Amino acid sequence: MDQGGALRAPLPAARSAPAAAPPAAPSVPTVAPKPPVKQRDSFFDNAKYLAIVLVAMGHAWEPLRGDSRAAAALYITVYTFHMPAFIVISGYFSRSFDASPGRLKRLVTGIAVPYVIFEVAYTFFKRWAGDDPTYPISLLDPWYLTWFLVALFVWRLTTPLWKVVRWPLPLALAIAVLASVSPDIGDDLDLQRVLQFLPFFVLGLCLKPEHFQIVRRREARILALPVFAAALLFAYWAAPRMNAAWFYRRDSAQELAAPGWAGGVMTLAMFGCSVVLVACFFAWVPGRRLWFTALGAGTLYGYLLHGFVAKGSRFWDWYELDWLHTPLGEITVTMGAAALITVLCTPPVQRLFKFAMEPDMEWAFKKDAKALARRRGAHRRG
Repeated sequence: MDQGGALRAPLPAARSAPAAAPPAAPSVPTVAPKPPVKQRDSFFDNAKYLAIVLVAMGHAWEPLRGDSRAAAALYITVYTFHMPAFIVISGYFSRSFDASPGRLKRLVTGIAVPYVIFEVAYTFFKRWAGDDPTYPISLLDPWYLTWFLVALFVWRLTTPLWKVVRWPLPLALAIAVLASVSPDIGDDLDLQRVLQFLPFFVLGLCLKPEHFQIVRRREARILALPVFAAALLFAYWAAPRMNAAWFYRRDSAQELAAPGWAGGVMTLAMFGCSVVLVACFFAWVPGRRLWFTALGAGTLYGYLLHGFVAKGSRFWDWYELDWLHTPLGEITVTMGAAALITVLCTPPVQRLFKFAMEPDMEWAFKKDAKALARRRGAHRRG
C-alpha cells in the first residue's frame, strides 16, 4: 500500500461532494473539581499539643517553687522554651499571610474577637472569684493569658514587612533588646511581651521544612538528652539566685531592678538558650500520628480555657493544702494539669466553645466581589 497516499490531494469528484458534518455531541455539564483537602502535619500537631501541656504544667508548678527547688528548676527550664516553641510554630504557619481580605477576616474572627471575648470573660471571673468587684474591663491591658492573642495579632499583621526586609531576625532581635531597656513602654497591649517575644515569631517565618528535618535526625535526638540534662542542672543551681520574671518578658531590665545594659545581655542570652532548647524539644517530638495528634488542632482552646482553673486555684487557695507540697502532691498536680489541658483540647470542647474561638461572622464583612464572580462563573458552566 502506498503510505504517501494519505498526503495526496483528493480527487475532483470527491472535492465536489462536501462531507456531512458529524452530529453535535450532547452538552455535558462541567463539574468543577473540588480542591484537595490539605492534610495536617502530624509533627506540628504533636508539637503544639506537647507544648501546651508544658504550658499548663508550668502554671501548675508556679505556687510550688517556694517549697521545692526541683519544681523551681523544672519551672525555669520549661519556661525557657515552651512559649518560644509555640511562637516559632505560629510564625512558621504565618508565612503565607499576605493581608488579603480572606486572611484579614480570619485574623479578626480567629484572634481579635476571641481576645475581646476572653478579656471580658476573665475580667468578670476575676471580679467574682478574686473578690474584686471593681476590677475594670480594659481591652488595652491584657489580663493573664490573653496577651498572646494581642501579640499574635500584631506579629501576623507585620508578616509582610518581615518578608521584604533583608535581615529580619537581627532586626527583630534589635527591637527586643531596645524594648528590654525601655521602661517607658508601659503596659498597654502588653507591648513588652509583644516586642521581646517577637524574634521567635520572626524565626518561625524564616524557617523552612528542611530545618525541621535537621533537628529530627537521630543524631539530634541523642544530643538533645545531655543538653536537657545540662539545662536542668543549671536551672537547679540558678533557681534560688535568679529572678524568674526574666522569662516572662513583660518587664524592662530597670523594672526588674537591674541595670539597663543587663536587658540587652539577658535578651540575647535567653534567646540563644531558648533556641537551643526549642531545637531539643522538636528533636523529640514524634512525627507519626498518635492518640493525641488530633488535639493539636485545639491547643488555643486549651490555652485560654485552662486559665480559669489556673487562676481559680489561687483565688480559692487550693495550694494551701499541705500534701500538695510533698513529692506525691507535686506529681499529682503535674498529672492533673496534663489531664485538664488534654480534655480542654478535645473536639467536644472545641464544638462547645467554637462560638467564642471561631465565630461565623460573615454578616460583619463585605462580600468579596472576585469570589462572587468566580462562583457565578462556575454556576453558569455547571
